[in-house]
Amino acid sequence: MNLGFIGGGNMASALIAGVARSGMLGRLHVVDINPAQLAQYAHDYPGASTAQEINRSLMEMDVLVLAVKPQQMRQIALQLAPLLPQHGPLIISIAAGIRGVDLQRWLGGYGALVRCMPNTPALIGRGMSGMTAWPDVTAQQKQLAQQVLSAVGATLWLEHEEQLDAVTALSGSGPAYVFYFIEAMQSAAQLLGLSEEQGRQLALATFSGAAELAAQSPEPVAALREKVTSKGGTTQAALTAMEHAQTKTIIVHAIRSAYVRACELGDEFGRA
Repeated sequence: MNLGFIGGGNMASALIAGVARSGMLGRLHVVDINPAQLAQYAHDYPGASTAQEINRSLMEMDVLVLAVKPQQMRQIALQLAPLLPQHGPLIISIAAGIRGVDLQRWLGGYGALVRCMPNTPALIGRGMSGMTAWPDVTAQQKQLAQQVLSAVGATLWLEHEEQLDAVTALSGSGPAYVFYFIEAMQSAAQLLGLSEEQGRQLALATFSGAAELAAQSPEPVAALREKVTSKGGTTQAALTAMEHAQTKTIIVHAIRSAYVRACELGDEFGRA
């Protein structure tokens, strides 16, 4: 596919690399204000074209990914609007908090839109992306969006755009929760006499192994937890302490807070 990007940051780099690895990348055109970043793309992808400003070359792409910060989206969309033909490229927005109705309004009513929320493990091809398509998106365009995002991990299509706020709170922000827990495990390891590196190695292997076990097992995670928890044992002691501290309630409340903030961002960015 011919792929255009406005914004050439980490997520754009991950998506481009993923599509290239899949063998689906045709022409590539990247727009970014950073000349050094553009030079890197030109070096990594011979034949790619780059520009520091939005131009008509973007209209020759099959897919156009808007990979800019949410606060920049309105300005970018208003610059794009006059260039868009009636049947132009599929536009994929990966910006948090920018609702489709606002993006469509800024784009002058353009309707070939897919909004998605990827997360940072996409940088290593292990991402998770929630996706939603507008009614004007054709089956072929939806397949193009699927190919782009599945090149960097798993995808989940949602029936209602409002569900993306929950995806943002759960998997979009989720890697930070995992890192936070790993940090806590490392701190505990040092408290108990292990080195920082030993704590890191043990925590990372435990997290990745447990996650993979849960992914491969047909059993619910609660059943897997119970299998590790012997009555009167060490695991039960730890889980009892977590229950007394209401750890699960705190985690649910934290994710709920992220969800509320995602909704607030949609309101804030959509006012203009």
